[in-house]
Formats: sequence, structure tokens, C-alpha cells
Amino acid sequence: MQAHAGEVPEYLARLEEAHGDLVPLADDVAAFRALLRGDLHVHSDWSDGGSPIREMAEAAIGLGHEYIALTDHSPRLTVANGLSAERLERQLDAVAALNEELAPFRILTGIECDINPDGSLDQTDELLGRLDVVVASVHSDLRADSAAMTARMLTAVADPHTDVLGHCTGRLLVPREQREGRRQRPRPESSFDAEAVFTACVEHGTAVEINSRPERLDPPLRLLALAVDLGCEFAVDTDAHAPGQLDWLGNGCERAVECGVPAERVVNTRPAEQLLARTAG
Repeated sequence: MQAHAGEVPEYLARLEEAHGDLVPLADDVAAFRALLRGDLHVHSDWSDGGSPIREMAEAAIGLGHEYIALTDHSPRLTVANGLSAERLERQLDAVAALNEELAPFRILTGIECDINPDGSLDQTDELLGRLDVVVASVHSDLRADSAAMTARMLTAVADPHTDVLGHCTGRLLVPREQREGRRQRPRPESSFDAEAVFTACVEHGTAVEINSRPERLDPPLRLLALAVDLGCEFAVDTDAHAPGQLDWLGNGCERAVECGVPAERVVNTRPAEQLLARTAG
């Protein structure tokens, strides 16, 4: 309810407080971070974020971003105030108006779309086809057996609308001092055939997200290294729910450098028009 009222939810505020004073990046990580032109996973108060779209965009401009993708949640995730088709239509109009004001900075239209248990995406094909960036993520039935989860993810990755596979294991790394209630408890990784899923990502041109949220840091390093070896492309994203979290990209860059992710395989190192040519394909 705090997010719906335009406030930063308490659990997000605690994360910001705990991780807000970022340790200076090592030179190689800072160089990698400097190559990123934008962030493809950003939330606003239209779903479970704590700030209006404009504030998120202005914070991104302040960080030197050329673009962000606004990826609020889809209808299935009611706990996060997921957007119905009608609300998403209205958001597209709001983004168009803001883009006129903020140019040359660009807010890319998008969604963090739930992957349904059968692997389908939780929004209409017509609307998904109009969006610039579709991040597909699993948020339910996370303890499904490996075969079921693998089939679910393979179907989603093969969907022509899917551009990025979000936080693939679904894990939560929550320090003990930040645990309050069910939402803040640690969560183990979902079980799935990572080699099969990442191979499908390569085949279908779906980027694997390197999620920079301190409580996610997903995928784990061993799976990130596997994705590199298999030839995946990547999107280093913050999954930001408040303006201060947009500076978490360094977390993902640190992991990318550690696992030898080639910068040319990170899609958000590319100018917006080049990125959009990829997602439109």
C-alpha cells in the first residue's frame, strides 16, 4: 500500500539504506559500467515501485543514462498492483507525453511480464507487440520440479515477444537483519535445466538478465559463467523500484566482469535505436 500511495515501501527503503553508500567500483568494473547506456528493468508507482515515472526518468538522466525501459508488472501479479491491459494502454500514453518533454532521453515502453505456469506470457499479444521491451519473469510456483520449470521457461524464451529473461532463478538473498515478514525471507533458487534454457535464449535471441538488486544478484555466478560459455547475450539491469536504486548497476557489472561477460554481448551497451532494432526482430 505504501507504493500505491507514492511512498517507498519500508522493505525497499531498508535495502536502499543498507546498500545506498556504494563501495567505489574497481577500475575494470567502472569501465564496464561506463559502457552501459541504459537500464531495461525499471518499476514505477503504477505497479509496486515507490515513485512516479517522471522521477525515475529524471534520476536516470542524472546518472547519465540515455534511456530506461519502464517495466511495471503484468496483471497476474496482483500483489504488485500489476497493470491490466487498460492500465497499460494508459501508461503508454503517459510515456509518450513524457518522452516529448524529456527528449533526447527516452523512456522505452515495456513490461515485466509474468510467465504463466504453461509458459505463456501474462498479457495480450497485441499489447506485447506494441512494447519496446518485454522482460519475462517467473514469480509463482517457484518450487515446481525441474522438468516443469524448464518446460515453462523454454516456452517463454521461445515466445517472439520475449526480449529479456528476468531474474532466472528467483532466489532472494536477504540478510538476517532485514527479514521482516514473509516477503523478506531468503528464497532458494528455482530448479531448472540451465543449459537447456540458456541454449534456447541463444537460439531465440533472448537476453539473460544480470539482475543487480542486492537481494537478488541473479543469476548466481556459476550460472552466469555457464551462460557466457553458451554464447548468451545479457542485459545488466537494476530492477529499480525507487530512484536511488538506479545506481545499483555497478553490482551487476561487478559480476559480469568476474564471469568474463563480453561488453559487446550486453544489449544495453547499445544506442536505443540499435537496441530497438533488436527487440523488434
